[in-house]
Amino acid sequence: MTILKTVLRYAVTLLIASIIIFVLIRVIPGDPAAIALGVTATPEAIAELQAQLGTDQSLISQYFTWISGMLTGSFGTSLSSGQDISPLIIDRMQVSLILVGCSIVLSLLIAVPFGVISARRGGTIISGVSQVGIAIPSFLAGILLVSVFAVGLGWLPANGWIPPNADFWGFLTRLILPVLALSAVQAAILTRYVRSAVMDVLSADFMRTARSKGMPINHALVVHGLRNAALPVLTVTGLQLTTLIIGAVVIEQVFVIPGIGSMLLESVSNRDLPAIQSIVMVLVAFTLVVNFIVDILYQVIDPRIGLRTQGSQSPAATAASLTSQGGL
Repeated sequence: MTILKTVLRYAVTLLIASIIIFVLIRVIPGDPAAIALGVTATPEAIAELQAQLGTDQSLISQYFTWISGMLTGSFGTSLSSGQDISPLIIDRMQVSLILVGCSIVLSLLIAVPFGVISARRGGTIISGVSQVGIAIPSFLAGILLVSVFAVGLGWLPANGWIPPNADFWGFLTRLILPVLALSAVQAAILTRYVRSAVMDVLSADFMRTARSKGMPINHALVVHGLRNAALPVLTVTGLQLTTLIIGAVVIEQVFVIPGIGSMLLESVSNRDLPAIQSIVMVLVAFTLVVNFIVDILYQVIDPRIGLRTQGSQSPAATAASLTSQGGL
């Protein structure tokens, strides 16, 4: 029942978001048909394109046509290229998901052990390095990596993208530098959150109880502590994942990667309003799906969260509350 309520809540949020996106796109001055045909277009040509795009219909009819099309996998037609937007978005989104997914996994593989070590041993070196990592923008990290490993040493290609099914080795070599550029910043951020979460857990009452019973601190941390520390880290990871999908647009530009962020930037430059509308909607849906997964994982890690969220408290707030009260 709790999961059903969560699904309904996100479905309503997605519906409201679609209305807001549709209205905001329609507020932008200029007729999409007139913009696409240019200043030399005749009224007859504009009227014909308006009929093809459906912009000659009422706003309500346009909205339901757009939503029904998206539900069936049809995102409309691009004004700039005249192509169906659906396969373009799918291809570009796959590229961005590969890039972002590899980056977040690598970031966690770095952040979790180093964050735990820093919390246990008070590593000032790790804290200093993570602070530097947070201060360096991802695009600057990308440029430095290209200068060293592509231009200087010649070990890896500087840019470009090859699908994994076309040339897997070429795909891997072109994936390494952008993933490292994104992970450098994200790992630094997550390391500090892991360190903070583990330090809070180490000072909790249930950890002192476990130590008083003779359990070694490392064993107590693995058995009891890491599960509690996972809740706030999970929250931050979900937030970072949703911001990465848009923030990767800079890295996509640096490494000439055809991702969804680059497509959005191109659509804005070309004033391709149908493409902008569909891309933003897909990104909003992706964000809500990630948040939904995080909410479900909260309840898997600690079933008490499902009981608490039947009230007015959000899963994230409930998780924070339970972590501060004691062990899972």
